[in-house]
Amino acid sequence: MEIKTESRVIEKPKKLVFNHLRGQHYGNSQVCSFWLAGTCNRNPCRFHHVDSPQLQQHPQPQPQPQPKRSHWTSSHGQSGNNFKSTWRNPDLSNSEKVNSSSTGGIGTEGKIVHVIKNKESTTRRTCSVGKSCPKVQQKLCEYWASGNCVHGEKCKDLHSLFSGSGFTLLTKLEKHSKAVTGIALPSGSDKLFSGSKDESVCVWDCHTGQCISTVKLSCEIGCLVSEGPWVFVGLQNAVKAWNIETQTELVLSGPNGLVHAMVVGEDMLFGGVQDGSILAWKSTSESSCPEVVANLKGHRLAVLCLVVGANCLYSGSKDENIRVWDLKTLQCLHILKGHTNSVTSVLCWDKYLLSGSLDNTLKVWAASEFGDLEVVYEVEEECGIVALCGIHDTEAKPILLCSCKDNSVCLYDLPSFAERGRIFAKREVQTIAVGCSTLFFTGDATGQLSVWNLHGGPSEGARAS
Repeated sequence: MEIKTESRVIEKPKKLVFNHLRGQHYGNSQVCSFWLAGTCNRNPCRFHHVDSPQLQQHPQPQPQPQPKRSHWTSSHGQSGNNFKSTWRNPDLSNSEKVNSSSTGGIGTEGKIVHVIKNKESTTRRTCSVGKSCPKVQQKLCEYWASGNCVHGEKCKDLHSLFSGSGFTLLTKLEKHSKAVTGIALPSGSDKLFSGSKDESVCVWDCHTGQCISTVKLSCEIGCLVSEGPWVFVGLQNAVKAWNIETQTELVLSGPNGLVHAMVVGEDMLFGGVQDGSILAWKSTSESSCPEVVANLKGHRLAVLCLVVGANCLYSGSKDENIRVWDLKTLQCLHILKGHTNSVTSVLCWDKYLLSGSLDNTLKVWAASEFGDLEVVYEVEEECGIVALCGIHDTEAKPILLCSCKDNSVCLYDLPSFAERGRIFAKREVQTIAVGCSTLFFTGDATGQLSVWNLHGGPSEGARAS
């Protein structure tokens, strides 16, 4: 069936109903504009007098009864690694229907959006109230990377693959000859899968770090993800699916162009396609091949990213918009406008939606007192954002990984957005994925795949090469 965007007037409720982002009331939590200008004479003032309010992290929901087994669930009852649930599907089991209307985004009348800028020329960057982050060298020495820098320790640029502390480079995996476009560690598996624009999928042994198998495909790989024992590969005009437990191999037809993004929700596989459509596949039984059950239309250009949360599907596109789709009805509920370039990544964290774009901004969306989605926080990078990913360190603190066009990945502590450190690559990191416990993986445009381990909170002065 074909699903088209429905335009309708949404009645604003009297209380917050966007359950996925519930818990914040921004009506009386704005910073006083007169105070910012130094002219407020009210004491007490009904607005806040703070420099940079931190986003409030909410307690995680209580465990819910186990849902019935999905078609994508493994034979052991696992639907994926546990780390994914906090970032991708928070509060999903208790979610209510989204009621929201469009917002003008940043700078709308009567609203103050807090912006923190990340400039190379800035020696100190304010991260939270009363605190500042240490300066981080942000430019990797290209001559050092190629092995011929003559300045040695006197070089003004960085002679290290990362700066900051709290994480370690474990190994580099080299096999691909072009950009890595997808990395996945299936649930319960000791094999890592990576896909590339070189038209190949590599299978890596997690114990030895060796490539034990290479699958050559006939076209460029747009994305690669896993769900339970399934590995999905987005191709030109198709999706290939492997079940690593049963050795089942399927080919899902329907896309018109390259599949750039995929995600599983409500027992359906969603694929974002080059032509702007989002296809939904569903299987009637564990033995049958999934078929296209819906074609979600609304985006004018390629769909680049997808994420599921609170009974909704969020999609980001080259058309600069984010669309919110109801997972039950597959209707478009909401269009988020605010970015001025391609939306490359969307991510759910706690009660917030995070979005990254080639317009150099990372926006944090939350529900207003009327249930509208609006931008409440923004991080301004020096260049475009390529990918976002979330992980927790050994102290269970949430960390945001933000890859940028300057070939770096910034590690932000949440909710303060304090910079913990940066990872540097020879070319831009196009994909980030998380593994078991505190492992995470980065894949860059040269084809190099790196394995990292995240430790506890940052410490002073630690740096390695």
